[in-house]
Amino acid sequence: MSGKPISAARRVPDPIPPTGPDRGIGGEAVWTRVAVLAAFAAGPIVPVRAAGQALLLVRDGDRVFAVERACPHEGADLAGGRCAGGRLLCPHHRASFALADGAVSPGWSFRRLRTYPVRLVGDAVWVAAGQGAS
Repeated sequence: MSGKPISAARRVPDPIPPTGPDRGIGGEAVWTRVAVLAAFAAGPIVPVRAAGQALLLVRDGDRVFAVERACPHEGADLAGGRCAGGRLLCPHHRASFALADGAVSPGWSFRRLRTYPVRLVGDAVWVAAGQGAS
């Protein structure tokens, strides 16, 4: 990680709008620089905070996704999970979630995992979180 603070909220020009499952209506998401790509050197899952929310950045191939950190089933910490084939596996119950839209694997009856828009600017990873984003 760079020596500069990366948790301060900053506006990104022309941010992509928050869209997708479980998005609130109204309000404005805040784009926050949460990490640099070098953070993935230790592994594909990086815990971060954005707009006061505990999130995970998950790198799958050349794509980076942002999802809520707690499993929607019983709140297990997904930071201990693993990523495979575009899915994040819960370390507690073995349910898995699609990184693209948070869809839960068949056989589970709880809600999707919340996902958040991600933007890469240079080596910086920005996430839109807050009111209107989750």
